[in-house]
Amino acid sequence: MSNFIFSINATLPVFLVIVLGYILKIRGKVNENFCSVTNDINFKLTLPALLFLDISTTNIKETFDAKYVLFCAIVTLVCFVVIWVLSKIFIKNKSEVGAFVQGSFRGSAAVLGVAFIQNMYGNAGMAPLMIIGAVPVYNICSVIVLTFEGSDNSEKNIKKAFISICKNPIILSIIAGILVSLLEIDFPDIIDKTLENVAKLATPLALLVIGASFEGRKAVSKIKITLAGCLIKLVIQPAIFLPVAIALGFSGEKLISILIMLGAPTTASCYIMAKAMNNDTVLTSSIVVMSTLLSAATITLWIFLLKSMGVC
Repeated sequence: MSNFIFSINATLPVFLVIVLGYILKIRGKVNENFCSVTNDINFKLTLPALLFLDISTTNIKETFDAKYVLFCAIVTLVCFVVIWVLSKIFIKNKSEVGAFVQGSFRGSAAVLGVAFIQNMYGNAGMAPLMIIGAVPVYNICSVIVLTFEGSDNSEKNIKKAFISICKNPIILSIIAGILVSLLEIDFPDIIDKTLENVAKLATPLALLVIGASFEGRKAVSKIKITLAGCLIKLVIQPAIFLPVAIALGFSGEKLISILIMLGAPTTASCYIMAKAMNNDTVLTSSIVVMSTLLSAATITLWIFLLKSMGVC
């Protein structure tokens, strides 16, 4: 029961902020222009600041575990490739492929993941190492699939995809964070606090915009593909790769971090990137909302199973 209450406390507040955004929309307090401007700010400023802080404040030299980081990166890449290939085969409406792939493989590792693990262990544990392994792959793969599956056909070539990756502010912030951590650069308090304040805006603003942009009638028409994405994100990925992680000897905080990587709800930043790169935002927001709602139950179940097995 305590695990269920814990999971509810981790996911329900997120869902309620999304609901708040929807209420603000129907009451006429926010409009399309607000959503567009806020998405641009999130994509270019607040989300990069959040990821930069998460990684730059991690002591990579002391905590680095090559086997663990490599596992997180490889599993994330495998999930991405398999989901993309299967989506190209089975999804009839090709305009939905990019949003579906991103929503199905990319979890809220940096935002909900860290909060979830802190609640369990009192600190971030192995989450920063998981972030180093998974989040760069998340973002590079997302840029690739959203570029090639986006509505702007002029972007569909390798050269422009490479340029999009190189210019992507989220990827640049991750690289900068790794360099700052490795070089042990210590910024003055005024810079640290400014970055922290900007980073704190990322999640609430993203969630508000998801709610404000949520189109209920259109989302209902995409309920089948939305549920398919949630099934992959919350159930199938953990079911396949958690046994592999256990077989490789991962347990405790490392295993919980892997669970978050595989089974956390789809991150709100998926919507930011889908909107910025001309992909299906209705499907994206639907997967974010539904996976967040369902994750309280699925994460509780996974934790119960892992505890019953004595591996966490």
